[in-house]
Amino acid sequence: MRKLFFSSAQSPALSSMLRVVMLAVALSALWPTHPAAAREAAPVAEDPVVEARLKTLASNLRCLVCQNQTLADSEASLAEDFRREIRTLIKEGKSDDEIVAFLVDRYGDFVRYRPPFKATTALLWFGPLLLLVGGLTVLVITLRRRRATPVEPALSGDEHARAMALLQGSGKDEA
Repeated sequence: MRKLFFSSAQSPALSSMLRVVMLAVALSALWPTHPAAAREAAPVAEDPVVEARLKTLASNLRCLVCQNQTLADSEASLAEDFRREIRTLIKEGKSDDEIVAFLVDRYGDFVRYRPPFKATTALLWFGPLLLLVGGLTVLVITLRRRRATPVEPALSGDEHARAMALLQGSGKDEA
């Protein structure tokens, strides 16, 4: 087997380096996973009522890391922290509105998956509609201009014959 990996033509430095690399690969396969990569286990539903409220609240709140997922759907560590905080607030006896108000006070309306309509969120609600109306307006103006552009008339018979003669190079300009 030694002859498979080490030929007599190889230098001793190369063969010792190859041995070190093979030993490193073998040891890395046996190395246990790093403790820093371990994550805390998801809490078991101690109280089904608390977990049901948490699920309802988390489905209406946005993960600030993922931004396109609810807290209920997100696997981010910040979402886990939020769920833990919400669980604590529920156990303290806070109402759903008080919990949402607490999170909105800390993180703004962006934490809500469906933000309320008010002056600071008006662009969020009407922005897509304004973009659609603006795009349709540009389309209508472009189509009207294209229709209003006069079409150049076709060549007369004399002009056509003269152009053909010029293209063929056999005629001279008679004008």
